[in-house]
Amino acid sequence: MTDLVLTPRFITTPSGARLRTAVFGAPADTPRRGVCVLLHGQTEFIEKYGEVIGELQARNYAVATFDWRGQGGSGRALTDTRKAHIRDFREYDEDLATFLEQVVKPIGAGAPLGLAHSMGAHILLRTLHDRPRTFGAVALSAPMLMASTRGYPRWFAALITAVMNTSGRGEDWVLGMEGRDPLKMRFEDNIVTSDRARWQRCQDLLAKNPDIRLAGPTWMWLKAASASMARVMSRGYPEAIETPVLICGAGRDRIVMTEAEREFAKRLPRGKYVELGDSEHEILMENDSIRTRFWKEFDAFTASNNI
Repeated sequence: MTDLVLTPRFITTPSGARLRTAVFGAPADTPRRGVCVLLHGQTEFIEKYGEVIGELQARNYAVATFDWRGQGGSGRALTDTRKAHIRDFREYDEDLATFLEQVVKPIGAGAPLGLAHSMGAHILLRTLHDRPRTFGAVALSAPMLMASTRGYPRWFAALITAVMNTSGRGEDWVLGMEGRDPLKMRFEDNIVTSDRARWQRCQDLLAKNPDIRLAGPTWMWLKAASASMARVMSRGYPEAIETPVLICGAGRDRIVMTEAEREFAKRLPRGKYVELGDSEHEILMENDSIRTRFWKEFDAFTASNNI
């Protein structure tokens, strides 16, 4: 595929976060189906989704997307811009609300379709719960509902997160994250995709623009994420989400816990769960076989919900 032609527009949230946004129109010679809001996972950025944007345009959607605060081309919180850092996930809620009001609302009538991955899918679920009918339907790729603790007992991960934050080290790297600088990684070290070509394409994008890269989160980010995941998985939370939701889980996920996605989907009033058993975490960056199955489920879901 050719490089994405990106003409960014910057917007500012009420709290002062500067967000890089972009809109990609549907083909001019076909009736537009509506707007698809595309939301990325942690460490990701607009350019990484060039192939996905093209596939959505081929389905006659206009695509609106942006970089969350602290990543991609949006403003960063810390001097070391490789760190993902946030105090509370309500800050991400503000990002999405501002984006919907300033960018999405002016270009589309009616509730948009949502397509979101991992952390973006988690934040989208928060909006579906707190602001019903904001979206007409949403498709989620490997949503961040329960993070893997990489072999550590869950109680130990919670304890060390609390200790590091209460001892004033909330802005420090989570253990091992500094070494995950994407410009220093080999394909064999990655745990998100089995597709070497798509992995390399992302590396090439970062090499051209290293300022948009992230390595991993701080202890404060992890504290905020843990609190938000507990909230979203709590009793009554998914049961209150009225929007049709498709959840696609990755059977070989090493980032988030697939079993949590299965459980969550069962609790949704209008939820559907599909598992791609041979997929690593980044379903949309996986090999052609996996991606073809994802798009088949996506197309059936959007057709059944007339969006």
